[in-house]
Amino acid sequence: MQTSLIFTPSEALTQPVGGKAQALARLGEKFPIPSWFVVSAQAFALLTAEQQAQVAHGNTAGLPLPETLQTQLSQHLSRLGGQLWAVRSSALDEDGSQTSFAGQFDSFLNIPTEQVAEHLLKVWHSGFASRTAAYRKEKGLHSGVQVPAVLVQRMVQADSAGVCFSADPVNSDRTRCVVSAVQGLGDRLVSGEEDGETYTLLESGEIEKPASPLLTDPQVKQICSLARQSEKFFGVPQDIEWAIEKGKLFLLQSRPITTLESVTWWDNSNIIESYSGITTPLTFSFASRAYRTVYRHFVRLLGVSDRTIQQNGHVFDVMIGLVQGRIYYNLSNWYRVLGMLPGFSINRKFMEQMMGVSDGMPTELKVQSSSGALQDTLDLLRTVGGLMWTLQQLPGARARFYTRLKKHLGVRKHLPAMGYSQLADHYRTLEAELLNRWDAPLSNDFFAMIFYGVLRQLCSKWLSDTGSLQNDLVSAEGQMISAVPAKKLEEMAGLLRNQPDLLNTFQNGSRTEILQALQAHSDLQKRFQIYLQDFGERCLDELKLESLTLQDEPEMLARMVARLSLIPPVSHDAQSRREKAEEIARQKLSGWKEKVFFWVLQHARECVRERENMRFERTRVFGEARKIFRSMGANLVKMQLLDDPEDVFYLTVDELLGYAEGTATSLNLKGLAQMRKEEFQGYQTLPGLPRRFRAAGSVYRQSLQTSTSLTLSETERQGIPCSPGVVRGTVRVVKDPRTVQLSEPTILVAERTDPGWIIILPLARALLVERGSLLSHSAIVSRELGIPGIVAIPEVTHWLQDGDEVELDGSTGVVRLIRAANQPSPLLEKQP
Repeated sequence: MQTSLIFTPSEALTQPVGGKAQALARLGEKFPIPSWFVVSAQAFALLTAEQQAQVAHGNTAGLPLPETLQTQLSQHLSRLGGQLWAVRSSALDEDGSQTSFAGQFDSFLNIPTEQVAEHLLKVWHSGFASRTAAYRKEKGLHSGVQVPAVLVQRMVQADSAGVCFSADPVNSDRTRCVVSAVQGLGDRLVSGEEDGETYTLLESGEIEKPASPLLTDPQVKQICSLARQSEKFFGVPQDIEWAIEKGKLFLLQSRPITTLESVTWWDNSNIIESYSGITTPLTFSFASRAYRTVYRHFVRLLGVSDRTIQQNGHVFDVMIGLVQGRIYYNLSNWYRVLGMLPGFSINRKFMEQMMGVSDGMPTELKVQSSSGALQDTLDLLRTVGGLMWTLQQLPGARARFYTRLKKHLGVRKHLPAMGYSQLADHYRTLEAELLNRWDAPLSNDFFAMIFYGVLRQLCSKWLSDTGSLQNDLVSAEGQMISAVPAKKLEEMAGLLRNQPDLLNTFQNGSRTEILQALQAHSDLQKRFQIYLQDFGERCLDELKLESLTLQDEPEMLARMVARLSLIPPVSHDAQSRREKAEEIARQKLSGWKEKVFFWVLQHARECVRERENMRFERTRVFGEARKIFRSMGANLVKMQLLDDPEDVFYLTVDELLGYAEGTATSLNLKGLAQMRKEEFQGYQTLPGLPRRFRAAGSVYRQSLQTSTSLTLSETERQGIPCSPGVVRGTVRVVKDPRTVQLSEPTILVAERTDPGWIIILPLARALLVERGSLLSHSAIVSRELGIPGIVAIPEVTHWLQDGDEVELDGSTGVVRLIRAANQPSPLLEKQP
């Protein structure tokens, strides 16, 4: 029985005939493929040793094929009935996911039937080429000579032809499909002899194309559809060759795109409220450890299995990144984590709004719930029961959390007297008992997001509210620790107003002069010391360990009090707005709707209040960590391992603990700190990074690509309303609240705020913030203090300048520029 050396497409599926042939065989079941067959590489063994040597040296002219092979070849050519043929390689490891062998083997087009045998030998010869051997070595493949199987395919007499990438091969953007086309055959394009025309199909359906296009828009879309069907078929982005003959589109070849990099999206929309500007290695490593733990606890709380958490450990380990010294959310991993949660497929928009992700999920990510929409809904319903139990247990969990805080932070330790290993032990205890047991704040934050979001929806559906009634309802709650500093600062300012000599000392004196002068004013001195004790850790950028606190710089507190004493306090009637909002709800609701509404309102108020209170406790925990690390820095200076105690912030948590625990990978702490210090000083001179960007491959290897920029009006901007009230007046753009001098209450404009801004918020007529969400610190505190506020206003710190006159509505989120500081008449009057 004669052994077959040539295989039809159906036979090729089960034979060792190379990646290209097997791909074509699979594609032929679904797509329009020109008829073909494949000559097995084993057929090469039928040649004599002398004939094989001739092929190796390229002496193929006139060399006959063995009779058996020639007979089978003639039979297959006759069966297909073509006149011209494409003869090309199909090596065993060609067109693999990691090795394409593109351009390594010879291919021949428009070959007459009588010349197919000769060109079969030429393709085999290309297996001996030096370039092929070099490619194998580069890819770590078998280094011996390997002749390929050979495809023989009916030649399409193309009117136009080319290649198509189902993802952009340059920037790895999977939302863009790229087509290259030439008139006639595509061999000139594939070989690089001709550039051809390039078309890019965007996700919107728009096509970027040349001025005088060869292809019509429907043809481009049809080619891209073919490429993406092939991608779906194989499960990875594809590089296809195509041809159009008499209006019919053929797929000639499909192989994986081997040059695509993994794409990561980075975003700092929300995290910049906690970590602005350049952040040191110590703070980043400390925060990264916290996020790693917190997100694992978060998904476990919502019913994600331990197995799923373990399988996705790499995702939780990289929730944040450090780019040019700036902390960013790894948005890709953030969405992968949300995709694990029951209800993600139906509640994604809701989650995004509460978390402050202003632009939503990049379509390129295509993260879906791992279980599908129907199963996701069922999982969510099952999870609700567990959440109701967790809600009932929440008061007890909060109480236990505060008890642990009191136990571990209530007794003040004299850290400077501790040895290095004692400090490391103290940190380990802090991490184990508090940082790694952040269960109550996590649960509370989640329920704050849920109840506030539901309250917002109920106000819209049941009360027909189109403004921000929910903000009035949760304002003036009281018992919120973040509002206490404003009250205490105003009390001290009131005492200082009648003391002109002390006021001058507070304004201009040194730390020593201020503390000495306070000794003659016992009431003010007592309040001053209590404020430092209770709120001294609350400072600008309080979560950055390198930040100086009021305890480090008590003169800054004196300067704040002095400024407040020079300006009458601003009164905002949040309580009356809250009462009016409640009255509206009671008038419009009755029966079960009223009971449900006020049950939701009660929990929203409680959870939002405790969210801010627990954030204050986080400040205290971070403050204790800051003191530990500063003391470690002082110890390392004594041991001559650092030049300056502040250099400790250029080491990582693992490096500091490693020195105490015997796991250090380098003892040159001084050299590490100095190297990083110089690097991070260089980051200070670089321009700011975009709020959101994508990176293909390593974020450190490329120019950062920003997301699509917005077209913004110069006279009106829309943000998220977070605290109601209509205000018209001039603005003051504030970058550093510690240094700004205000002569009267004004509308404050900021990129973002944190608890350190409490030093000037009492002087705010209104607050306009570029970043933030409905549950950000800016939103919560502005509501509590009754300050009209809007967050997430696009580029507001660049749009507005000091002295611009604006009108804002904290109920709608609209800001209108009335008059620019350098314009004599209102801008809005000039508009058509």
